[in-house]
Amino acid sequence: MKRAGRVFVTFAGLTVATVLALVAGFVALNWAPDRPVAELAARWAQPPSTFIELAGMRVHLRDEGIRDDPVPIVLLHGTSASLHTWDGWVAALAPQRRVVRFDLPGFGLTGPTPDGDYRIERYVEFVAAVLDVLGIERCVLVGNSFGGNVAWQATLALPPGRVQQLVLVDAAGYPLVSESVPIAFRIARVPGLSSLMAVTLPRRLVESSVRNVYGDPDRITPELVDRYYEISLREGNRAALIERFAQAPHGQHADRIGEIQVPTLIIWGGRDRLIPPQHGELFHRDIAASRLVVFPELGHVPHEEDPAATVAVVQEFLATD
Repeated sequence: MKRAGRVFVTFAGLTVATVLALVAGFVALNWAPDRPVAELAARWAQPPSTFIELAGMRVHLRDEGIRDDPVPIVLLHGTSASLHTWDGWVAALAPQRRVVRFDLPGFGLTGPTPDGDYRIERYVEFVAAVLDVLGIERCVLVGNSFGGNVAWQATLALPPGRVQQLVLVDAAGYPLVSESVPIAFRIARVPGLSSLMAVTLPRRLVESSVRNVYGDPDRITPELVDRYYEISLREGNRAALIERFAQAPHGQHADRIGEIQVPTLIIWGGRDRLIPPQHGELFHRDIAASRLVVFPELGHVPHEEDPAATVAVVQEFLATD
């Protein structure tokens, strides 16, 4: 019995040692510390990017197109994305309209809030503050995923008439049961693993997460993965992601969606497994003045996956409503 006990203890010790060795090897192979924004800006904040001081943050922003547009288009990206997700749309819209986009707090090159507040109400206040700083009295507000959540809640919170039209692209809003969640998002919700993610970030994990939200993964390029990967390393972004999930869960204030009265275009990817197309139908049901357009072959970021097809629907909406 004593010998058996010694063998068990030895075996257990070897097992623990093996696990520790594997963890150490993983960390060594995938070590990815935070990067300063100045380092990332050299590649990802080329002109027309600018930075404005707001609410204790240096907000990464691009303000493009026709300067005297009385109703600019304001674009809000989703979780772990950045203003670059709208590149295709801006190329099509800027020749005729003023188009404003910026990195939301906790994401992109804007980075974390100084007080760690990532409640949805804080994001709505932030959007209002950006509009004030830029002198935008009326706008077309557009949002994808979490940015869509911010967009429709801002439409309700801002004074009537400030948001003239609303565009929701695979927007969050209703209580959610996903068919498939990107692995990076799953890890960020697990306390032990999220701590590990703060100092490691395998590029293949980011690529897998991007592939998860595309309807056709063959559209994904190495440069696209580079962008998501490198910007995720902006100092403070990974810690902010964990807090964002905790403080701004899906479904908050969903009972108010029916109060939206502005003309609304709802765009959805038919292959969205993160926020399935049924949610687009719910928005269309609850918003009286809405139109729903589904792109059967696209995923959770249809504006990024096929900008030409999706922005054409937006241009038609802007011209008729």
